[in-house]
Amino acid sequence: MTTRKTPATTVPAHALSDPRTRRALRSTTRLVGWYAVLSALTLGAVIALRDHPGLVNDAVWVRSAIVVATSLLMVSFAVRTARGHRRSYLRLRLASGIMLVAIAAILALPGDFPLWLKSEQAVCGVLLLLVVLIANGPRLRSAFATE
Repeated sequence: MTTRKTPATTVPAHALSDPRTRRALRSTTRLVGWYAVLSALTLGAVIALRDHPGLVNDAVWVRSAIVVATSLLMVSFAVRTARGHRRSYLRLRLASGIMLVAIAAILALPGDFPLWLKSEQAVCGVLLLLVVLIANGPRLRSAFATE
């Protein structure tokens, strides 16, 4: 009978000890944190402007709520990734990529979103693009590679 070797759930401490790896993890966590802050502020603006249908419609409510929820999940993924959790690293890579594509679609397609929300989403897109580039870069990929 053969047994399958399951990958460790965390990377060894020495894989995260390189200063450039630590800097990449810190940058990713900060970028995701700014994304969450901006998303929460946007939801606050949506709540404050709820009586202005030209600025806030149903699509804005739904999108803002989804973005806040995913940003908070991504914060947890980034924090756990910085602690060396492999699955959180994978989740961070996937979530940031998926949200970046969703933001690109919102910016590219005409629709129900007002210019102010598209502008906010463009800033979020830049933050997430940086997260995608760092998280998928060679430094973190090698640190989280399975042995």
